[in-house]
Amino acid sequence: MAETTRDRIIAAASALLAEGGREAISTRAVSTAANVQAPTIYRIFGDKSGLLDAVAGHGFQEYLRSKTSLGESDDPVEDLRHGWDLHVGFGLANPALYTLIYGEPRPGIESPAARAAAEVLAKQVRRIAEAGRLRVSEERAAHMIHSAGCGTTLTLIAIPEERRDPDLSAMSREAVIAAVTTGAPQSTPADAQPVNRAVALRALLPQVTVLTDAERTLLAEWLDRIATAGSQKACPLVDPEPPNRLKI
Repeated sequence: MAETTRDRIIAAASALLAEGGREAISTRAVSTAANVQAPTIYRIFGDKSGLLDAVAGHGFQEYLRSKTSLGESDDPVEDLRHGWDLHVGFGLANPALYTLIYGEPRPGIESPAARAAAEVLAKQVRRIAEAGRLRVSEERAAHMIHSAGCGTTLTLIAIPEERRDPDLSAMSREAVIAAVTTGAPQSTPADAQPVNRAVALRALLPQVTVLTDAERTLLAEWLDRIATAGSQKACPLVDPEPPNRLKI
């Protein structure tokens, strides 16, 4: 009985979200739409944040099923492209739900829906690392892809549909892919190969059984240091002296 009531409340809140955005979800509106008493909502979800997390998780399940149902090809970078397109497409098709999940981040708090999506992205990045095609650490790559994808989607959501640049998503996607990945290992420049190999070995390290826990921890620290130092050299955040700067 509790599960049926919970589902009914989530369905009512989801409908209100789709029709009027987050502001439309109030305890009174949800209890009326779900035909339950307000205390029932608090008993099941704890507070409004708990209800919103449940609504986000329910709506995100379809997206996650679509994303995981893509399967894996022989090219993990191409799989990343498909995942990006699916992510942006989901956001544009469900703007209120997407904004609920990503539009108002709470420091130190990640919704279950966002956490599940991050796990899928981490697996995609891990496959690229194992293939020796990641030019930065896995963590940095995941953060760059996530921030670029969310920023692109939220930007497109904010722009009226008739004014949206149809190429913006693809251009942003290719820019971030170029920043975090390389070509095939055999075509990678020699000065970038140590970083690629360090990242690849770091990704495969959990599978290594000949090392002790202490040895594996130490090697992981070394590999992370190589990857971080190499990626900072390859992609400096600040150009100390842009070529077109006027000297006085």
